Amino acid sequence: GINVWCAAGKGTFGTEELIQRIQISGLSRIVSHRELLVPQLGAPGVAAHQVQRLSGFKVIYGPIRSKDLPAFLDHGLQATPAMRRKTFTLRERAVLLPVELVATRNSHVPPSRFYLLGGFGGSWDNACHGFPAVIAVLVSVAMGAGFTPLLLPYLPGRAFALQGFLLRFCGVLFLWLAFSGGSVPMERICWSLLVMAITAFMAMHFTGATTYT
Repeated sequence: GINVWCAAGKGTFGTEELIQRIQISGLSRIVSHRELLVPQLGAPGVAAHQVQRLSGFKVIYGPIRSKDLPAFLDHGLQATPAMRRKTFTLRERAVLLPVELVATRNSHVPPSRFYLLGGFGGSWDNACHGFPAVIAVLVSVAMGAGFTPLLLPYLPGRAFALQGFLLRFCGVLFLWLAFSGGSVPMERICWSLLVMAITAFMAMHFTGATTYT
């Protein structure tokens, strides 16, 4: 559903594309009816009256969730208000966590290893110089990929940049308090900038994965 919604908003799933696919597939020769069931989230890009005028097929918008399709069909293609409502509950947001965390394996985990090894210098005594940078990356991932989707409805503002500001502030505050005695101010400033950048970047991933945008 989200992919259809994004495609409709960008114009890649729209009236012209739908009509073209109907003509290419020869749908009018395959089926005897003239009704076309379209995902509701594709409505922003589909002009139903134009599709019917140019192809002869009447567009009927189905329910948002695929699990409601059997009930929708059993009731004569009639949707209930619940079928038309897009929710984004805590459980639905939590489903996105593994997807984001897996995506960080190639973008954030490898740099963390270099930060850690760079602090060893041949001795475990120097590891304290590498651990804070690793912790900074992990905190950034936790804030951007973890707390952002979970706390999204409760953060102030609508723009993700503004919503992520509070989380970035919390991450920076944690680093300053955790490593206040074992690092120089310049190191903490660098870690703070790292946390702010990564957290904001990962938070913006949800621009195309929520119904808030």
